[in-house]
Amino acid sequence: MPAYSFEALDEQGQTRSGLIDADTARAARALLRARSLVPLAVEPAMAAGTPGEAHRTTRGRRVFNATALAVWTRQLAGLVGAGLPLERALAALGDEAEDPRQQRLVAVLRSEVNGGASFARSLSDHPEEFSASFCAVIAAGEQSGQLATVLDRLADDLEAREALRNKLIAASLYPAIVTLVAVVIVVFLVAYVVPQVASVFEGSQRALPLLTVVMLGISGFVRSWGWLLLGLLVAGAVGLQLARRQPELRLRMDRAWLRLPLAGRIARGYNAARFAATLAMLAGAGVPILRALQTAAETLHNQALRADALAALVLVREGAPLASALASQSRFPPLLVLFARLGEQTGELPAMLQRAADQLGAEVQRRSLNLATLLEPLLIVGMGLIVMLIVLAVLMPIIQLNQLVT
Repeated sequence: MPAYSFEALDEQGQTRSGLIDADTARAARALLRARSLVPLAVEPAMAAGTPGEAHRTTRGRRVFNATALAVWTRQLAGLVGAGLPLERALAALGDEAEDPRQQRLVAVLRSEVNGGASFARSLSDHPEEFSASFCAVIAAGEQSGQLATVLDRLADDLEAREALRNKLIAASLYPAIVTLVAVVIVVFLVAYVVPQVASVFEGSQRALPLLTVVMLGISGFVRSWGWLLLGLLVAGAVGLQLARRQPELRLRMDRAWLRLPLAGRIARGYNAARFAATLAMLAGAGVPILRALQTAAETLHNQALRADALAALVLVREGAPLASALASQSRFPPLLVLFARLGEQTGELPAMLQRAADQLGAEVQRRSLNLATLLEPLLIVGMGLIVMLIVLAVLMPIIQLNQLVT
């Protein structure tokens, strides 16, 4: 049954809007009148308001963030697994949604499914909300008749990916906060405190200590050129983002990033874990290996690793085993190659790839925590040394003056 978007007046003269299920627009108006509402506008959900509004949910701010999409997928899996038809499951989720944009999106999906489109095709019309891998797994689930199982796997994958991302953010949050606070304190001391104290000794005929002279020079530079320096840093950051939009420059930067001693290994492990998990999910859902490789490669943010995955895809298309194709690309971790080879030998490729993803994810978490643990005392010690130098630059003229008085 199609969904219609409506605007109507209630008995108090207040405007109400929402979605209503009816066979036709005329039937929708009759249902509204039966609810003591005066219909002002009734239009199909796929064409509500202005043309193209059906897809407006995917053009601005996203309807689903990573956590919300995992929850939504889990709820849909539960409803479908309980034997509820897909159309009724979508209707139930639409009714329970608190966000009007989410209600509209689910209503659009439901209308498209009712119109005869497959669920995967309906999802693919909203690429900002549902990734290519998400749609590919749904398509495989529909074709195999195991949509509920596939939805459960999708929810597991989304939750695991979000958990890994949150742990990486948590590991880097404390060093980032310490660095920011340290920079603010040092800039305040250099730009305000040091000149105030040093102005007391301007009339003195004695030469100031070298450390004080150097600190005053730094202070003068910060006060004179600080805003320009900040502007250059912002311009540099904006320029870097613009440069990353150029495919060739981004590929070179991503290659250089992977060569870094610590951050490069973490980035390589994170991308490899994501690639392995996506490939395991797609292969387990019955997606052909070539299409699975193509889709998994598109999930990689690092362009160098994506190029390697696509090169491996070419080798697999020519008849090479997956493990050999991955081994030919030196950036993929040996652990992934090992588990891919074991999976091909045992016929349990999806399970082995998932194990590789789990181990790579655990290794990334361990390295990130170790790096954060190492950075925390280094940042604190570094901040302490800088503050000590500033304090000494202020105290040394005072000590010198006291010696003259005595």
